[in-house]
Order: sequence, then C-alpha cells, then structure tokens
Amino acid sequence: MLRRSAAVAIALVLAVLAACGGTPPPPARGILDRDLGSWKYRRSQRLLDIEVWVPKNKAVAFTASYVFAEALKRGRVEDRDVVNAFVTRYQKDVGIERAVVKFARRLAQEDGYTVEEHKLGGARVFVIDGHGEKWAIWASKGHVIKIGGPGIDKVPGAVVGRYAKRYPSRLQSGMLEGPLPPGVDAPDEKAGDDDDQPYDPDNPTPQWDKYDSDQKVKMPGKTIEKKKK
Repeated sequence: MLRRSAAVAIALVLAVLAACGGTPPPPARGILDRDLGSWKYRRSQRLLDIEVWVPKNKAVAFTASYVFAEALKRGRVEDRDVVNAFVTRYQKDVGIERAVVKFARRLAQEDGYTVEEHKLGGARVFVIDGHGEKWAIWASKGHVIKIGGPGIDKVPGAVVGRYAKRYPSRLQSGMLEGPLPPGVDAPDEKAGDDDDQPYDPDNPTPQWDKYDSDQKVKMPGKTIEKKKK
C-alpha cells in the first residue's frame, strides 16, 4: 500500500509539473532506464571516462543503450538498430556550454567530420556526423547529453526529445560560429581525481573498445564492473 501511495504521489507531482509547464527533475541515475517509444531499453552503466572536460568541475558519466523494437522482433540486431545515450553530470553548473561548443568545433576541424546546428526532438543540438557515427550533443543545466552511435542512419528525434524533457538544451542559435560562451580554459589542468580524466584535444573521437556480444550493444569507454555476489 505504501509503495502504491508513493507511486501515486510521484505521478501527481509530475502531472502538476507538466500542467504548470515545469521540467521534471533529472533522473537520479542520469539516464532514462525504460523504453522510449519504439526504442527498447537494454542496459546502463556508469563510466570512468569523461569525454567533455570542464576545467575545475568534477563530473561523472552514465550511459544507456536502446534497441529498435523491430530489430528485436526479427531476432537480429545490427549497429543501426542500437542508439546510445550518454549523460555527464557535473558538480557545478559552470563552463559547460563553453566546453560543449569547443568540443564541437574541434570535431568540425577533424578530417571526415561535419558538425551542424539542428533542432531535433524539440531541442537545439549539435549534430556530429563522421567516420560511420552520428551523434546529437547539447548542454543542459549541470549536464552534457550525447545521443547516437555508430552505423545508425540518423539520430532518433524520439530519444532526443525524451531526454530533452529532463535536460532542456541551453544551446543558442549561432553558437557554433559565434563568440564562445563564458567559462575558463585550462587545457593543462586536470579536474577531479584519478577517475576523472581530462578531455584530450588531440584525440576527440569516441573510443569504441567495449562490445556486448550477447546483446550486440556497443558500450564505449571504461566501465565499472559489478561485483559478483
């Protein structure tokens, strides 16, 4: 009865927020651990690598993978049927937009990449396309969100839209080529402990060194393995 009452209370709070035009709070675990329309939730993990580094601002990253429902029905999952969501959570809401813009600009200067501003799923994002990967990335309050993956035809607006409801984009039109947002640059300074690694400007591309052969879901970055019971 208590669980049911708590669930009803949460539902009422969310309904009130929606009616008042408010934004639901970010999930405690960062990612959305449920199905997102035709994209079915498969798994999530906490990452050690921080891809978009913000000077003097510690962070932790989470990732989740979703598989297209039709691929599950046919019993064969390919790269194009999988989309990954990354959520990086920072201790302070400082310098995040600047870091995302600089990250996008660096990739735009790399051979084989194109970076454009788009409205996707109701959110203003940078769409990164190159080397067989497509990503949408944006800055939100205290967070950076990146959605996409290798081999996909396009970044699904439905997934971006669900995340953008929890993490509204702070990107503005013209940021890719306009003045940098406020922030501090310290390329030689590490932020955080040994688990938080700074962004490497000489190697900005995602590192795909983890692969789930059973689920056929690519999980990038170093992960924290669960202890066996």
